[in-house]
Amino acid sequence: MLIRKIEYTDLPNILDIYTHLHDNAISDIDRDTLTLWHKIINDPNHHIIVGVIDSTIVATCVLMIVPNLTNNKKPYALVENVVTLPAYRNNGYATKILDYAKNIAIDNKCYKIMLMTGSKKDTTLNFYEQAGYNRNDKTAFIQWLV
Repeated sequence: MLIRKIEYTDLPNILDIYTHLHDNAISDIDRDTLTLWHKIINDPNHHIIVGVIDSTIVATCVLMIVPNLTNNKKPYALVENVVTLPAYRNNGYATKILDYAKNIAIDNKCYKIMLMTGSKKDTTLNFYEQAGYNRNDKTAFIQWLV
């Protein structure tokens, strides 16, 4: 599996893999989508990481670097949208994607990476723990706005 950052031409493929994340419907590639895509691609703190096999994106995650005034002005990172195509799961691909994201966070001198999941499945929670994430140090809260 080749691991790399997203490229501009990957939009249709990333939208496709996102349909396997919480059963999202595929977005139309309209003007609003293209405007948002351009903004994402050009944001130096927004990293979409993909794993590619035979020109198919099989796994992905988003890593956001957040500038910060605390902790000696060291940034922190957030991980979102971790997903692997069903036919490629349980092969270690998502772990490799998360390791790549971790290295970006380290290169950006982040002092921590935070990840939240809506899953209650032990397999998912154990996966994140095996990838180095800790579910004991913090309590997450979400306030849905829409």
